[in-house]
Amino acid sequence: MRLTCPHCGDRDLREFTYKGDALALSRPDPAADSKIWDDYLHNRDNPAGVTRELWYHAPCGGWMVAERDTTNHVTTRTLTLAEARS
Repeated sequence: MRLTCPHCGDRDLREFTYKGDALALSRPDPAADSKIWDDYLHNRDNPAGVTRELWYHAPCGGWMVAERDTTNHVTTRTLTLAEARS
């Protein structure tokens, strides 16, 4: 599998580390109710299909979001964190 780093271009998967669902980009407010934090921390969807995932690219130290289909591992696009948040 290959991923496209937004900074370095097309690279081998071995250069990247999977860091989980991109839901982490939309953390609740620190002052949010404990029920909101509990839901954020412990309840995750596990969809079959397109997901948004956080990846770390070791050579450049960059973080990115990959949109990947979990049924066939095809990555449709990669984004910088700034692009993913907008």
